[in-house]
Amino acid sequence: MADGVLPVLSHFQAEPLLKAHRAGEATAITSLDLGLTTVEVTLGREGVAMLSGGGLDWATLTVIAADNVGCYTIEGGEAVKAQQFSEMLNRMYSLMPTRRAPTMLISGIPMHRVKDVDPTEDTRRKIRAANPRGRVLDTATGLGYTAIEAARTADHVTTIEIDPTALAMARLNPWSRSLFDNPKIQQVIGDSFDVVASLPDENFSVIVHDPPIMSLAGDLYSKDMYAELYRILRRSGRLFHYIGDPDGKMGANVTRGATRRLLDAGFARVERRPEAFGVVAYKER
Repeated sequence: MADGVLPVLSHFQAEPLLKAHRAGEATAITSLDLGLTTVEVTLGREGVAMLSGGGLDWATLTVIAADNVGCYTIEGGEAVKAQQFSEMLNRMYSLMPTRRAPTMLISGIPMHRVKDVDPTEDTRRKIRAANPRGRVLDTATGLGYTAIEAARTADHVTTIEIDPTALAMARLNPWSRSLFDNPKIQQVIGDSFDVVASLPDENFSVIVHDPPIMSLAGDLYSKDMYAELYRILRRSGRLFHYIGDPDGKMGANVTRGATRRLLDAGFARVERRPEAFGVVAYKER
């Protein structure tokens, strides 16, 4: 664990500790950062000893183990659920664990695919479809996974987040650390609709447009938004637009509408990328 970083546990870490305790083990291997790294901890009569952030009693670990959709930060022997309410947007944000990177729930809706595909693979599929090079724009930061993955191959990534509360959640998430310490990533706070309108023409080689679902951010699916994205994209540039399951009834309808509006906004062609739950739109040469 890095200095000053609080341990974060979920049921994936708590359950094995309880099992080892019931088996009479004196120590156990666990993770204090939701699976990124592992450490050995001592199992005492009262709870887990020598745990960074303070010891944790068995009653608290039992509570964590029973919560399949919550992550908990540990400080001073206390477990606090990783969730915050946004007064700005009137939404509750929380971290939801998976076997790899957690996703973020916004008013109970997961921001990544969690059925059959975990958030890590979900992000990689988007990035493979986008193929980020040069200067990249990410229109919705969230937990920062897109910006982090894009920065592996891009020269520079600008990422936009409307709600500071979402970034506060990212700071609690061990898998989001690179969002805050990678010099190739520039964070911008603001409404993507307004921020994009203020950006210069042909400034980006690749755009990753991964907005919340249409019911939460309808303006980000509008022809006006697509026209602005077209304007700031360089010639021969490409836009990956995450939409949702193209084979589902709702996803198919949104895909058809988005494809039509992207073409109306000026894009030369739009290709379906069902493996990434989105489309790629290309600007002419």
